[in-house]
Amino acid sequence: MDHIFEIIDKTGRRIRLTKERWQHLAKHPDIMNKLEDLQFVLQHPLKITDYSLDENIKYYYHYFKQREMTKYLRIIVKYLNGEGFIITAYFVETI
Repeated sequence: MDHIFEIIDKTGRRIRLTKERWQHLAKHPDIMNKLEDLQFVLQHPLKITDYSLDENIKYYYHYFKQREMTKYLRIIVKYLNGEGFIITAYFVETI
């Protein structure tokens, strides 16, 4: 198994977090203990937006009020052949 989790998002699409991507994400202190939050955001996003330069990329957002500054968790997912893969995730100030 080359992935950490596979989940069905709010829109019914399958999304995976691969071990390679998790190793990348876990280097970020804001994200390294947020595996459950990543799953939650994909299933219960506050908003999903498009990326203007690539129709196969979606941004998933959720608001975390307990954080001091950057309160929105943004997860970037790329879809290939109907399957979604997390590219990266980080906190931002606004959607």
